Amino acid sequence: GLETAKSQAGSAIIMDPKTGAIKAMANWPTFDPNRYADVEDPTAFGNAAVTSPLEVGSTMKPLTTAAALNLGVVKSDTSYYDPAMWEIDGYKITNIEEDGGPGRHNMATLLNLSLNTGATWLLMQMGKPGGTEITQAGREKWHDYMVNHFRFGKATGVEQGYEAAGDIPDPNKGFARDLTYANTSFGQGMTATPLQMAAAYCAMLNGGTYYQPRLIDQIISADGKARDVQSKVLQKNVVSPAVSEHMQTLLEYVVENHNIRPKFDQRVYSVGGKTGTAQIHDSNGAGGYKEHDFNGTYVGFVGGDNPEYVISVVVREPKISGYAGGAAAQPIFASIAHTLIDNFGVAPRNR
Repeated sequence: GLETAKSQAGSAIIMDPKTGAIKAMANWPTFDPNRYADVEDPTAFGNAAVTSPLEVGSTMKPLTTAAALNLGVVKSDTSYYDPAMWEIDGYKITNIEEDGGPGRHNMATLLNLSLNTGATWLLMQMGKPGGTEITQAGREKWHDYMVNHFRFGKATGVEQGYEAAGDIPDPNKGFARDLTYANTSFGQGMTATPLQMAAAYCAMLNGGTYYQPRLIDQIISADGKARDVQSKVLQKNVVSPAVSEHMQTLLEYVVENHNIRPKFDQRVYSVGGKTGTAQIHDSNGAGGYKEHDFNGTYVGFVGGDNPEYVISVVVREPKISGYAGGAAAQPIFASIAHTLIDNFGVAPRNR
């Protein structure tokens, strides 16, 4: 997938949303343990899915939507007028050119068209339903969901060294706070690891329980006795079961309305997810972002009546044409999802 996307680095994770068990995890570049001394880039020794946070882009929008639904400031069928541009702290927030311009949208089209202005509007509703300004109350509520519900900015405790916690900005400190928080609503101005994104989606989709991600399934002692490792709950009531059901349906809509080949038969299997095309902080310049380089992300799920696997994909700085999320990360997600359906016993829908 990375070769097709013309990318030098990326990560992918498959998790069980009902237990937190990591079923598969891969990174590139990697190394041959038998040729340890031949490695020229020491970053290959790290597990980038755990150690390398990034601004996640529009894969954050489903979590913003879930928070707004759980707070009761919108419903899954709420419609609103989107102006296609907000001016905040002297800066303009706009969308990609496919947004269609100003008009009425609902939660499904907000996610399907990946509206930055829509995610910003959701943040406004967290502060004052019906409002068109970002407030301190809205920033604080969204901060609470990012940190205390979805557990960003905190290490998960997975059995890996050098895990990164990522970074969530303070809701009441710093320059241009409203702009910063508008950016976080669509996955910029904050960082998280691919593992944190997978774990947050698991909690969003499984009824609201955040399980600690884990790699170890069983421990066998020296005398041969086996002990199963039990799942550990880190957070309950992340969202309500009803919100989980709504988010499953909304993300199914996104997949159904995107050009994923081969297509999924949603009558038989439930498949949903969201792309992200994230700007990259320019550490060599005077702040700001790189002009022509982006990271591609995708987080989604596959299952029957309920999500059975959550899949998180990151493609770093692909050189393929098109938006990095859709052109680079989405095909890898689709390939993994089809492989799970075809070879790993995903249970079809009963209803």
